[in-house]
Amino acid sequence: MSLKDKNVVVTGGSRGLGLGLVEALVARGAKVTVVARGADALEAVRARLGVAAISADVTDETAARRILAEVRPDMLVLNAGAKPRMGRLDQVSWADFTATWDTDVKAGLYWLQTALNLPLEPGSRVLVSSSGAAVNGSPISGGYAGAKRMLWIMAKYANGISQQKGLGIRFQAIVPLQIIGGTGVGDAGANAYARAMGVNPEKFLARFGSPMPPRQFGDHVVSLLTEQQYADAVAFGLKGDTGITVLEGEAA
Repeated sequence: MSLKDKNVVVTGGSRGLGLGLVEALVARGAKVTVVARGADALEAVRARLGVAAISADVTDETAARRILAEVRPDMLVLNAGAKPRMGRLDQVSWADFTATWDTDVKAGLYWLQTALNLPLEPGSRVLVSSSGAAVNGSPISGGYAGAKRMLWIMAKYANGISQQKGLGIRFQAIVPLQIIGGTGVGDAGANAYARAMGVNPEKFLARFGSPMPPRQFGDHVVSLLTEQQYADAVAFGLKGDTGITVLEGEAA
Protein backbone atom coordinates (compact mmCIF):
# COMPACT_ATOMS: atom_id res chain seq x y z
CA MET A 1 0.00 0.00 0.00
CA SER A 2 1.25 3.46 -0.84
CA LEU A 3 1.53 6.06 1.91
CA LYS A 4 1.31 8.97 -0.51
CA ASP A 5 -1.20 11.53 0.75
CA LYS A 6 -2.31 9.27 3.61
CA ASN A 7 -3.12 11.15 6.81
CA VAL A 8 -0.95 9.87 9.66
CA VAL A 9 -0.93 11.08 13.27
CA VAL A 10 2.19 10.33 15.30
CA THR A 11 2.19 11.09 19.02
CA GLY A 12 5.60 11.82 20.48
CA GLY A 13 6.91 12.47 16.99
CA SER A 14 9.17 15.43 17.71
CA ARG A 15 12.21 13.47 18.92
CA GLY A 16 13.75 10.03 19.29
CA LEU A 17 12.06 7.04 17.68
CA GLY A 18 8.97 9.07 16.88
CA LEU A 19 10.99 11.59 14.90
CA GLY A 20 12.71 8.79 12.98
CA LEU A 21 9.27 7.49 12.04
CA VAL A 22 8.04 10.94 10.99
CA GLU A 23 11.08 11.32 8.72
CA ALA A 24 10.38 7.93 7.12
CA LEU A 25 6.68 8.74 6.62
CA VAL A 26 7.40 12.12 5.03
CA ALA A 27 9.90 10.48 2.68
CA ARG A 28 7.07 8.23 1.46
CA GLY A 29 4.70 11.14 0.80
CA ALA A 30 2.44 10.82 3.84
CA LYS A 31 0.65 13.84 5.31
CA VAL A 32 1.88 13.71 8.88
CA THR A 33 0.52 15.42 11.98
CA VAL A 34 2.91 15.36 14.93
CA VAL A 35 1.48 15.60 18.45
CA ALA A 36 3.81 16.41 21.35
CA ARG A 37 4.10 18.76 24.30
CA GLY A 38 7.34 20.63 23.60
CA ALA A 39 6.58 23.65 21.43
CA ASP A 40 10.21 24.30 20.42
CA ALA A 41 10.85 20.72 19.27
CA LEU A 42 7.52 20.69 17.43
CA GLU A 43 8.33 23.90 15.61
CA ALA A 44 11.73 22.55 14.58
CA VAL A 45 10.13 19.42 13.11
CA ARG A 46 7.42 21.44 11.38
CA ALA A 47 9.94 23.81 9.82
CA ARG A 48 12.32 21.06 8.67
CA LEU A 49 9.86 18.45 7.42
CA GLY A 50 6.75 20.46 6.54
CA VAL A 51 4.47 18.45 8.83
CA ALA A 52 1.48 19.70 10.76
CA ALA A 53 2.22 20.13 14.46
CA ILE A 54 -0.13 20.14 17.44
CA SER A 55 1.05 20.89 20.96
CA ALA A 56 -0.96 18.74 23.38
CA ASP A 57 -0.64 16.51 26.41
CA VAL A 58 -1.30 12.97 25.18
CA THR A 59 -2.86 12.06 28.53
CA ASP A 60 -5.58 14.69 27.98
CA GLU A 61 -8.68 12.77 26.93
CA THR A 62 -10.32 15.80 25.34
CA ALA A 63 -7.20 16.44 23.23
CA ALA A 64 -7.30 12.89 21.89
CA ARG A 65 -10.94 13.30 20.90
CA ARG A 66 -10.41 16.72 19.33
CA ILE A 67 -7.32 15.78 17.32
CA LEU A 68 -8.69 12.53 15.91
CA ALA A 69 -12.02 14.16 15.06
CA GLU A 70 -10.27 17.00 13.24
CA VAL A 71 -7.54 15.07 11.42
CA ARG A 72 -9.40 11.80 10.79
CA PRO A 73 -6.15 9.88 10.20
CA ASP A 74 -5.85 6.81 8.04
CA MET A 75 -3.11 5.68 10.41
CA LEU A 76 -2.40 6.50 14.04
CA VAL A 77 0.90 5.73 15.77
CA LEU A 78 0.84 6.00 19.56
CA ASN A 79 4.52 6.53 20.26
CA ALA A 80 4.55 9.11 23.08
CA GLY A 81 5.60 7.96 26.51
CA ALA A 82 7.38 8.91 29.69
CA LYS A 83 11.04 8.24 30.33
CA PRO A 84 11.07 5.52 33.01
CA ARG A 85 12.39 6.44 36.43
CA MET A 86 15.16 3.98 37.05
CA GLY A 87 15.51 2.08 40.31
CA ARG A 88 15.52 -1.40 41.80
CA LEU A 89 12.27 -2.85 43.10
CA ASP A 90 13.46 -2.56 46.71
CA GLN A 91 14.35 1.11 46.29
CA VAL A 92 11.82 2.72 43.94
CA SER A 93 8.90 4.85 45.18
CA TRP A 94 5.31 4.22 44.11
CA ALA A 95 5.30 7.49 42.15
CA ASP A 96 8.40 6.46 40.26
CA PHE A 97 7.15 2.90 39.75
CA THR A 98 3.89 4.08 38.18
CA ALA A 99 5.23 6.98 36.09
CA THR A 100 4.93 5.09 32.81
CA TRP A 101 1.48 3.81 33.74
CA ASP A 102 0.33 7.37 34.39
CA THR A 103 1.57 8.50 30.98
CA ASP A 104 1.98 5.65 28.48
CA VAL A 105 -0.94 3.47 29.56
CA LYS A 106 -3.27 6.37 30.38
CA ALA A 107 -2.62 7.97 26.99
CA GLY A 108 -2.98 4.59 25.30
CA LEU A 109 -6.38 4.07 26.88
CA TYR A 110 -7.75 7.46 25.81
CA TRP A 111 -6.47 7.32 22.23
CA LEU A 112 -7.56 3.71 21.70
CA GLN A 113 -11.00 4.47 23.12
CA THR A 114 -11.32 7.47 20.83
CA ALA A 115 -10.26 5.44 17.78
CA LEU A 116 -12.97 2.89 18.62
CA ASN A 117 -15.72 5.27 19.67
CA LEU A 118 -15.31 8.05 17.10
CA PRO A 119 -14.67 5.74 15.21
CA LEU A 120 -11.84 5.94 12.69
CA GLU A 121 -12.71 4.86 9.15
CA PRO A 122 -12.79 1.17 8.14
CA GLY A 123 -9.34 0.11 6.99
CA SER A 124 -7.56 2.41 9.43
CA ARG A 125 -4.45 1.16 11.22
CA VAL A 126 -3.46 1.99 14.80
CA LEU A 127 0.05 1.11 15.97
CA VAL A 128 0.88 1.08 19.68
CA SER A 129 4.52 1.36 20.78
CA SER A 130 5.50 -1.31 23.27
CA SER A 131 9.03 -2.44 24.25
CA GLY A 132 11.24 -5.49 24.48
CA ALA A 133 10.84 -5.03 28.22
CA ALA A 134 7.30 -6.39 27.71
CA VAL A 135 8.92 -9.69 26.69
CA ASN A 136 11.97 -9.93 28.93
CA GLY A 137 11.21 -7.63 31.87
CA SER A 138 13.32 -4.69 33.03
CA PRO A 139 14.29 -5.10 36.68
CA ILE A 140 15.57 -1.57 37.32
CA SER A 141 12.95 0.50 35.54
CA GLY A 142 10.03 0.20 37.96
CA GLY A 143 6.70 -0.53 36.32
CA TYR A 144 7.93 0.14 32.78
CA ALA A 145 7.89 -3.49 31.59
CA GLY A 146 4.36 -4.02 32.88
CA ALA A 147 3.14 -0.79 31.30
CA LYS A 148 4.56 -1.76 27.93
CA ARG A 149 3.06 -5.24 28.16
CA MET A 150 -0.28 -3.69 29.05
CA LEU A 151 -0.20 -1.54 25.91
CA TRP A 152 0.42 -4.67 23.83
CA ILE A 153 -2.53 -6.38 25.53
CA MET A 154 -4.71 -3.29 25.00
CA ALA A 155 -4.01 -3.40 21.26
CA LYS A 156 -5.26 -6.98 21.27
CA TYR A 157 -8.35 -5.99 23.26
CA ALA A 158 -9.04 -3.17 20.79
CA ASN A 159 -8.87 -5.64 17.89
CA GLY A 160 -11.53 -7.74 19.56
CA ILE A 161 -13.81 -4.74 20.01
CA SER A 162 -13.24 -3.65 16.41
CA GLN A 163 -14.28 -7.12 15.24
CA GLN A 164 -17.31 -7.21 17.52
CA LYS A 165 -18.51 -3.82 16.28
CA GLY A 166 -17.59 -4.44 12.65
CA LEU A 167 -15.38 -1.34 12.52
CA GLY A 168 -12.67 -2.67 10.24
CA ILE A 169 -9.91 -0.94 12.25
CA ARG A 170 -6.67 -2.87 12.85
CA PHE A 171 -4.68 -2.42 16.07
CA GLN A 172 -1.09 -3.65 16.31
CA ALA A 173 1.82 -3.43 18.75
CA ILE A 174 5.34 -2.53 17.66
CA VAL A 175 8.04 -3.89 19.97
CA PRO A 176 11.66 -2.68 19.67
CA LEU A 177 13.70 -5.65 20.90
CA GLN A 178 16.75 -3.62 21.92
CA ILE A 179 17.60 -0.51 23.87
CA ILE A 180 18.26 2.32 21.42
CA GLY A 181 20.94 4.84 22.30
CA GLY A 182 20.47 8.49 21.49
CA THR A 183 16.85 8.52 22.64
CA GLY A 184 15.49 9.65 25.99
CA VAL A 185 14.18 6.24 27.06
CA GLY A 186 17.13 4.40 25.54
CA ASP A 187 19.79 6.53 27.19
CA ALA A 188 18.06 6.32 30.58
CA GLY A 189 18.01 2.54 30.38
CA ALA A 190 21.49 2.12 28.92
CA ASN A 191 23.08 4.41 31.49
CA ALA A 192 21.36 2.74 34.43
CA TYR A 193 22.13 -0.82 33.35
CA ALA A 194 25.70 0.06 32.41
CA ARG A 195 26.29 1.51 35.88
CA ALA A 196 24.80 -1.58 37.52
CA MET A 197 27.08 -3.83 35.44
CA GLY A 198 30.18 -1.68 35.86
CA VAL A 199 30.63 -1.03 32.13
CA ASN A 200 30.21 2.00 29.90
CA PRO A 201 26.92 2.54 28.03
CA GLU A 202 28.49 1.79 24.65
CA LYS A 203 29.65 -1.64 25.83
CA PHE A 204 26.24 -2.37 27.29
CA LEU A 205 24.45 -1.39 24.06
CA ALA A 206 26.81 -3.62 22.06
CA ARG A 207 25.14 -6.62 23.75
CA PHE A 208 22.15 -6.09 21.44
CA GLY A 209 24.17 -6.50 18.25
CA SER A 210 23.69 -4.04 15.41
CA PRO A 211 22.17 -0.74 16.51
CA MET A 212 18.76 0.36 15.25
CA PRO A 213 18.88 4.15 14.95
CA PRO A 214 15.57 6.06 14.92
CA ARG A 215 15.39 6.40 11.14
CA GLN A 216 15.89 2.65 10.67
CA PHE A 217 13.13 2.09 13.22
CA GLY A 218 10.96 4.43 11.18
CA ASP A 219 11.70 2.55 7.97
CA HIS A 220 10.70 -0.72 9.65
CA VAL A 221 7.39 0.79 10.77
CA VAL A 222 6.76 2.07 7.25
CA SER A 223 7.25 -1.51 6.03
CA LEU A 224 4.65 -2.68 8.55
CA LEU A 225 2.19 -0.14 7.18
CA THR A 226 2.78 -0.79 3.49
CA GLU A 227 3.55 -4.50 3.03
CA GLN A 228 0.70 -6.99 2.91
CA GLN A 229 2.57 -9.64 4.88
CA TYR A 230 2.30 -7.44 7.98
CA ALA A 231 -1.37 -6.52 7.65
CA ASP A 232 -2.89 -9.01 10.09
CA ALA A 233 -0.56 -9.94 12.98
CA VAL A 234 -1.02 -8.39 16.42
CA ALA A 235 2.58 -7.69 17.46
CA PHE A 236 5.91 -7.24 15.70
CA GLY A 237 9.45 -7.25 17.04
CA LEU A 238 11.91 -4.79 15.52
CA LYS A 239 15.69 -5.21 15.76
CA GLY A 240 18.78 -3.92 14.01
CA ASP A 241 20.12 -7.42 13.28
CA THR A 242 16.98 -9.26 12.29
CA GLY A 243 14.60 -6.56 11.05
CA ILE A 244 10.91 -7.37 11.57
CA THR A 245 9.63 -10.54 13.21
CA VAL A 246 6.09 -11.54 14.12
CA LEU A 247 5.73 -11.90 17.90
CA GLU A 248 2.00 -12.62 17.95
CA GLY A 249 -0.10 -13.74 15.03
CA GLU A 250 -3.54 -12.75 13.89
CA ALA A 251 -6.10 -12.04 16.58
CA ALA A 252 -8.76 -14.71 16.99
